[in-house]
Amino acid sequence: MMERLWLAEQLGKSYNMVKSYVQNRRQPSIEDLYKIAELLKVDARDLLTKSLNKNG
Repeated sequence: MMERLWLAEQLGKSYNMVKSYVQNRRQPSIEDLYKIAELLKVDARDLLTKSLNKNG
């Protein structure tokens, strides 16, 4: 929960918005996706690949 709150603050989004990204109920904009990747110090493609593997 603390990680989601931190991420929400960094993105300027609500906690509930970030929670919806994590639960795959909403998709972030491409700009937010790259910002999330930068904040988490991962490649944006890794976020997409993990999501695709999880659902497919």
